[in-house]
Amino acid sequence: MTAPNRIDAAAQTGADPTRKNVLILALCVALGMSGNGIVLAVGALAGAVMLVDDGWATLPLAVMFTATMLTTIPASMLMGRVGRRAGFSIGALAGFTGASLAAYAIFANSFPLFVAASVPLGSFNAFAQFYRLAAADTASEAFRPRAISLVMAGGVLAALLGPTLAKWSYDLFAPVLFAGGYAVIGVLTLLSLALLQLVEIPRPSAEDRKDSGRPLGVILRQPKFITAAVSAAAGYGTMSLVMTATPLAMVACGFTFHDSATVIQWHALAMFAPAFFTGNLIQRFGALNIILVGAVLNAGCLAIALSGIEFEQFLSALVLLGLGWNFMFIGGTSLLTETHTPAERAKTQAVNDFAVFTTVAIASFSSGALHSRIGWEAVNWGMALPLLIAVVAVILLKLRQRPVAG
Repeated sequence: MTAPNRIDAAAQTGADPTRKNVLILALCVALGMSGNGIVLAVGALAGAVMLVDDGWATLPLAVMFTATMLTTIPASMLMGRVGRRAGFSIGALAGFTGASLAAYAIFANSFPLFVAASVPLGSFNAFAQFYRLAAADTASEAFRPRAISLVMAGGVLAALLGPTLAKWSYDLFAPVLFAGGYAVIGVLTLLSLALLQLVEIPRPSAEDRKDSGRPLGVILRQPKFITAAVSAAAGYGTMSLVMTATPLAMVACGFTFHDSATVIQWHALAMFAPAFFTGNLIQRFGALNIILVGAVLNAGCLAIALSGIEFEQFLSALVLLGLGWNFMFIGGTSLLTETHTPAERAKTQAVNDFAVFTTVAIASFSSGALHSRIGWEAVNWGMALPLLIAVVAVILLKLRQRPVAG
């Protein structure tokens, strides 16, 4: 099922806001992902400073992803009633609250408070994940994959800005380390809040709010929905599993904070740089083929990560991990837009992102414990099963879609 082609009618009146929305949302992705880049670069290390047992160092990240998971459904349903702009603004305010609380917790050397600050930060991320889907709200069917992809391309700026800000700010309030990073995140969320006021996406009409479309069970049983959700979840979950543990693994191998921040920076660049053309690739080759390519790239990450612990191996593995995430997540998101009508959008997107971030939360909880208790190799072997499940789902859908010979 696809949404009606509303952009063409809007374009005839000269009122089409899609390209403006894509630009604004791409900038908001850049700001939000820059903040995430800071969290991922310093979050586990900040936690480790406050702890005796660093096996719990990734707990704040895991709680953040869990909060994201738990907020996805209410966030989507709220935006289905009040509109994208109001919902995104609420999310940005939550992000500012979380960043401020985290900075204070580091000054107070309070790990429980630091963990608590991860909840509003995670809620902000839940709202921000819908930036990519909001870009499709006013887009034509033909432009929709490119709109999603171009919004995600805002992450290229984040790949350059986030780790750079992390390096600059980690000792901003020395001798208290890492609090500066969260102060910077607070500023970034306020900039997002200002930009979001310029987004032009119509609020749902009373008729849209009354008509919920097909029963949710019917939507979720579609093979195309299952494949979209599994692909996005596997791509995001495996990325989170490996990337969350990478700073800890590199420090344990004798590398510096700046070394790990550099690897995360290249990883983030690999995540988002392909977004300038991923939409075109999906239009040309289809979402299913792009998802399969992403799975192969992630398998390459697994092979390289298991081959050694030199800087070049960390770097190349994380670059492949970023590329694989891009193809699997954007491919799955593009496929998702083919599974619902406008009336079904909020609940379908809510369940999809809940599934994705449930996987991410599990991966984040597992990451630190696997690394601390078993080792870096175990973290990477954790990628294998989710990738295999996604590949099987894609192949089964391709077989269902194959024309029957007459």
